Amino acid sequence: MAIKVPGKRFGKRLQHSKVFGHGVHGKRNGYADLLITPLVDMFVIIVLFLIANFSATGEVLMMTKDIQLPEAVHVQEVEMHPVVMVSGEQVSVSGTIVGRVEDFSKDEYLNIPALEEKLRDMKKQFEDLHAMANDDANTFKGDINIQAHKDVEYAIIKRVMFSCATAGYNNINFAVMTVAGPDDATTAAVTP
Repeated sequence: MAIKVPGKRFGKRLQHSKVFGHGVHGKRNGYADLLITPLVDMFVIIVLFLIANFSATGEVLMMTKDIQLPEAVHVQEVEMHPVVMVSGEQVSVSGTIVGRVEDFSKDEYLNIPALEEKLRDMKKQFEDLHAMANDDANTFKGDINIQAHKDVEYAIIKRVMFSCATAGYNNINFAVMTVAGPDDATTAAVTP
């Protein structure tokens, strides 16, 4: 056996490398060392990130930049119902625009025909779906959420509420921001 000169000794991983080792080029080892601690740390961070960003209830209201909700203190949690969005420029139902606010302020009628028609279609779809499924437990209750900008005139909100009521949606909830503290604000509903 040959005598080796004492010197710097490299770890198992670097003994057979081209730069630090003895230059064994053709021989490949099928064993690779894995550093488990950083791998476990990475997976823990990913799991915590997913848990923090997961919402079990889902998004009930779609928040848009042109609707700033009013604030309230005594509220209930928002439930999943059709949403009528009233911004400063337009009125929409579940993402479908039914008209412009400035056109509604010119009319002298109390109802909004396009809104009524859309809501009646949604009610008919609900009833047909549950009739085909023979689901008598889920009858139509007439619940609806109104998400209105806080600076919209009361006359427009009154017309929206009247149109909802004539279409069969009598249980009207208003979406508001709950204020518990200076930095704590969440979305909730107020029943008039």
